[in-house]
Amino acid sequence: MEILWVLMALIMISFVLLPFLRRRRGMIEQVPAGHPDAADPADYGFVRTEELDIRMPGPDQDLLDVLDVVQHTQDYRAAQQLLAGTEIEGELRWQRVQAFAGAAALELQQRPGGVSEAPGGQWLRVWRTEAPKDAGGAAVHAEFLVQQAWRTSTPGTDDFRIIMEEAKDACGQAALLSPGDPVPYIVELSVARGLHYSQAEFEQLWLKILDRAPAHMGAHLAALHYWCEKWHGSRDLATSFAEAAAARAPRGSLLAAMPLFGVFEHLPEVNLVSSFYQSEVVTKAIHGALFSVQAARPDDPMLAHVRHLLIFFLVRSERWAEAMNQLIHVDGHVGALPWTLSPDPAGEFAVYRALAVAGYEANGGSPATLPQ
Repeated sequence: MEILWVLMALIMISFVLLPFLRRRRGMIEQVPAGHPDAADPADYGFVRTEELDIRMPGPDQDLLDVLDVVQHTQDYRAAQQLLAGTEIEGELRWQRVQAFAGAAALELQQRPGGVSEAPGGQWLRVWRTEAPKDAGGAAVHAEFLVQQAWRTSTPGTDDFRIIMEEAKDACGQAALLSPGDPVPYIVELSVARGLHYSQAEFEQLWLKILDRAPAHMGAHLAALHYWCEKWHGSRDLATSFAEAAAARAPRGSLLAAMPLFGVFEHLPEVNLVSSFYQSEVVTKAIHGALFSVQAARPDDPMLAHVRHLLIFFLVRSERWAEAMNQLIHVDGHVGALPWTLSPDPAGEFAVYRALAVAGYEANGGSPATLPQ
């Protein structure tokens, strides 16, 4: 009988500890009982979970309209025109290249083709065939190959290397077609990570980007992966890279948020220290990101990326009002870190949103007190 009581006690303890022990890269796998249910996010006009858009971090209606046309007609020309009219040095071009490549890759995954059916993403193949000198199509094709390598192959295998080598050649072709365009070199940053460029080789590639777009936030985020300890660097190298970017950030640049991304990339797999998110390192990185958001242009394409990561850290730090202030700007779109690391990005975002609302109201907040 005593043994039975001991076993029951162990089971009860496991239920208490499980929500705290089950963490992966800081994601919440089980919400503390009753916490998110203290308030209803719908009271704040937030979008229902099933209606959250997981494709992009924020709105880009022109891109959505063009994607709809291309995917329904399988005619690439609308995409070609949109990229031709997008500034080559800006963040928006890089995001749109990623979106078109991702759409083609997803189509191919859903419709690999067969005897009587053309494979998905055929419009990209036609684009490259009919307009081989088009810089936009070349960049999208290079990014498509990179995404295919990561989606369909295992790093280190022959298949992965073959696709990455093809992507490297495609990056070179795209760069020749648009000499001032940083995007082909930004695509190659992922190739560098996959093909194990030496640090000297990576630095040479990075200088080409700095020559063309020294304050490009998307490029810095892509480069940060290389310097992380899980790839070809270390925590110290990644921290140095992020802090150097923040230190040289021009006024109004979101590069001041880079240290927060560096912290996120090195979150402990299991965190049992409740004060971690109130630590000096995390607090300093949060403040840098908040400063960058306040100083940035409202139409900066990377602004939503920073806001999404801030929501994650602000909720974890129990800074409810500040988390709510970020939520009102990005709610509706969840195609950004950290949500995209989850198998259910919309669901993961919704959990944090519910926690923010509950914490906000538990401290006296209400829809009437939230700035719009």
